Amino acid sequence: MNITETPIAGLLVIEPKVWKDNRGYFYESYNSKLFSEAGIDANFVQDNQSFSQKGALRGLHAQRNPFEQGKLVRVLQGKVLDIAVDIRKQSDTYGQYFSLELSGDNHKQLWIPPGFLHGFLTLENDTIFTYKVTNYYDKASEIGVIWNDADIDINWNSSIPEEELLLSEKDLVLPAFKDFDNPF
Repeated sequence: MNITETPIAGLLVIEPKVWKDNRGYFYESYNSKLFSEAGIDANFVQDNQSFSQKGALRGLHAQRNPFEQGKLVRVLQGKVLDIAVDIRKQSDTYGQYFSLELSGDNHKQLWIPPGFLHGFLTLENDTIFTYKVTNYYDKASEIGVIWNDADIDINWNSSIPEEELLLSEKDLVLPAFKDFDNPF
């Protein structure tokens, strides 16, 4: 397993070693010891999974204290552009984002510690996205920022026209970055 740092402190890319043969493939997606050695001391309490069609955009979301969540995200089938935005006020990279393509073919994972907004854009039909979280979902603790915020200026790098994006009603009315109540 290869665990590498990104330009944003605490955000890590995990690339498992994949063994392939004529039957298919096998890989270890989580190893507590290796994660701990890389600085990921996480107690995962819940697994989540979503199924989406091409053009589904989910995010940008987080949860405020005391329900803040660290997330280990990956794609089982299909492909997404995954986005993590640093909202830790004391961070040198506050307001910056990191993007990574996750797919059922590349098997990459992203560790997103508490203090980040998270979202993704589905790039293929029938995409299955899964993530382990370090705290339980709490609706009253939800926070978020609109996906196309001008200050964050995310390059969604997509051939999908904006009018064809699939967004929830909730995500369409999220506040701008400069206006949202940031608890981090």
